[in-house]
Amino acid sequence: MKLSRPPERGWPAHLTHGTIALRPLEIADAEPWRDVRTRNGDWLKEWEATLPPGDADPAGSYVQVIRRLRRLARQGQAMPFAVEVGGRFAGQVTVNNIVRGSAQFASIGYWLDRAVAGRGVMPTAVAMVIDHCLTTAGLHRVEICVRPENTNSLRVVEKLGLHEVGFAPRFLHINGDWRDHRIFAVTVEDCPEGMLARVSS
Repeated sequence: MKLSRPPERGWPAHLTHGTIALRPLEIADAEPWRDVRTRNGDWLKEWEATLPPGDADPAGSYVQVIRRLRRLARQGQAMPFAVEVGGRFAGQVTVNNIVRGSAQFASIGYWLDRAVAGRGVMPTAVAMVIDHCLTTAGLHRVEICVRPENTNSLRVVEKLGLHEVGFAPRFLHINGDWRDHRIFAVTVEDCPEGMLARVSS
């Protein structure tokens, strides 16, 4: 008799608000994912994580990346969400570096198809994910790190009213170099009414 592993707390998850839906990223998303990434290549490149010189662990194909993310999700260390707008694939929100124990912490990263940018899609999607993390998933704190030059991402955290809690020099290797990041965070105590209420009001 084969015993199946129970789902990790809060995963898999399906979240919806109006025309915006979030669901687990799947291998079957490869074609729309590549299409959106190709059309938005120049727009996204400046903010893309890269490997520092000498790193021997290449990112791999989409299938390899999604398999790694799904494995981390099964282990309770990540939640890779596909973002859909009106039923069409439009981007990604990923909960990374989930730490349990005394921390109950995670970080969130995101990207969006430029064709639907400026419509409140990403603030709403991130708000839904934060609410899910701080309630169903049982986390206490969620963090978002943003390059100071990334005005689009800064608008997301500003619309959500996240507190700026720090500055990390040369924090991540982005677009070929180590880049500074501003750090924003929210805890359960900071938003008893929920994040989605902030962007829906």
